[in-house]
Amino acid sequence: MSENAEPPFPQPGTAPTRSTVRSLLRLGPYARPIRWRLVGAVLAALAASTAVLLVPLVLGRIVDGPIGHHRLSALWPLIGLLLLLGAAEAGLFGLRRVLVARPLARVEGAMRRDLYAKLQRLPVAFHDRWPSGQLLSRATSDMYTLRLFLAFPLIFLIVNSLMFVAGSAMMLALDWRLGLIALLPAIPLVLICLRFETRYSAAARLAQDQNGDLATVLEESVLGIRILKSFGRQRTMARQFAARAELLRGTELRKARMLADLWAVIVGLPEAALGTSLAVGAVLVAHDELTTGTLVAFLSTALALRWPVESLGWLLAYSNEAGTAADRFFDVMDTPEEPGPDGTAGDGDGALASDGIRLTGVRFRYPDAPADSPDLLCGIDLHVRHGETMALVGATGSGKTTLTALLPRLYDATAGTITLDGRDITTLPTGQLRSILAVAFEEPTLFSATVRENVLMGAPGASEEQLARALEVAQAGFVGQLPQGVDTEVGEQGLSLSGGQRQRLALARAVVGDPDFLVLDDPLSALDVHTEALVERALREVLSGTTALVVAHRPSTVLLADRVAVLAEGRILATGTHQQLLENCPEYRELMSGESALETSVSR
Repeated sequence: MSENAEPPFPQPGTAPTRSTVRSLLRLGPYARPIRWRLVGAVLAALAASTAVLLVPLVLGRIVDGPIGHHRLSALWPLIGLLLLLGAAEAGLFGLRRVLVARPLARVEGAMRRDLYAKLQRLPVAFHDRWPSGQLLSRATSDMYTLRLFLAFPLIFLIVNSLMFVAGSAMMLALDWRLGLIALLPAIPLVLICLRFETRYSAAARLAQDQNGDLATVLEESVLGIRILKSFGRQRTMARQFAARAELLRGTELRKARMLADLWAVIVGLPEAALGTSLAVGAVLVAHDELTTGTLVAFLSTALALRWPVESLGWLLAYSNEAGTAADRFFDVMDTPEEPGPDGTAGDGDGALASDGIRLTGVRFRYPDAPADSPDLLCGIDLHVRHGETMALVGATGSGKTTLTALLPRLYDATAGTITLDGRDITTLPTGQLRSILAVAFEEPTLFSATVRENVLMGAPGASEEQLARALEVAQAGFVGQLPQGVDTEVGEQGLSLSGGQRQRLALARAVVGDPDFLVLDDPLSALDVHTEALVERALREVLSGTTALVVAHRPSTVLLADRVAVLAEGRILATGTHQQLLENCPEYRELMSGESALETSVSR
């Protein structure tokens, strides 16, 4: 693929047809709480525009009155009126800004909070499909675009339209012949603007999506800077960033050309009409069919309408930008989410029976997998008895991590049932499910927060004693050596810590709340042999009081379990104790020893 090619993934949420008006009307629920502020801003701007339109009438009165009749004494009150109208215009436009500035900041904040909350509720499959930069740009630049639309273009689309109608009526009242000449370009301008909207909307949406692509590349470069530097790939990533930036630059230039073409027409046609009106008006004045003051008033009114007409291009362009920003916002907000903690998937009532973890006929494939691709999990039947620890072993790619992701419903099984102590997890509200089941992933993820905040994410209500015990179980004594102990900031993704330290804090996060069910995905892979032995010793006590499924690759981790299940090609091949499987399962012997089953049988 060339560097200037389109992104390899489809742009999320892009619709073939859309309406800017319908898109913007969807902002109604967010704008409704400040609707009277918006109405006040429109009225203030409308009053200011009315003051602008009164100026030409006063000028005409000055020319035909005091100047025409050489009565300078009558000039000063009219000049005072002009100054008063100018002051009113400035004050009213300032009032408009005061009325909407703070409320619109609250609207932007509310939309951003709703978007963030929605992202937390969406299933993991959604986040697998969407690049992070696309979501980041929706939460930042798109929100800014929508706030500015409500603050300025929305108000002045209304005000300028009314001002144009009022000004047109004034010109026709002053002289209908000149008025018709001045308004003649209105029909072609409307047709040109309709065509512009269709073309500009597509370009605006493309630019916003490309901006999201650029944010994705930037984020990946920052998060993966150690890898880039280690392999000397900075220039490769820089070329990729430059290619994305060039795509965005090309789209923005195309938008600028379309807007420039529109402005050329919007400015050119009215100017030509105004020049024609001036020539015709001069002839009428020369033939005493029109007073000089009336011509001055007419021309001043036409000049006052230049801003409403010339701003039309910019206002339409920004409205289209806002419409596509609203589409991108609702692309996320309209996505179906997983059941919330309020129990929408079931009543969530009733005590749980003591049956442990049971998977029956569980099949799984990723939601966006090709229709003809095989299932990753093919009819899993597995029972982890109440209070038992079962180790799950299998070759790389056998589906171990996928299976563990089904228990907290990070993904939903394609078929079959999963129960915890007799309750189908699909009938448990996700809040309740994830309060009784804790997970420690193979890849430990920490946040830009303190050690305390990262660990207590597993149980926000845990006491200091539970926090200390969890750190002790995870052998995270290094926390005491940090500058502020448990209140030390660990930095973005915990990169200020070693891999083993991050993994121990992730393990502490899983056990801090004394969960009823525990899922550990190879939790000791980054630990040295000595630390691993200490963690295993402490972990035995924790596992004795819970029902646990532990993904294991090392024999030492397997020995923590009461029984072992062997997963191969998406199926449970065998279950039993460690010793039983060593004796009866060649695949298990191969996994534990690294020897092939054939070599083992020959040696015997």
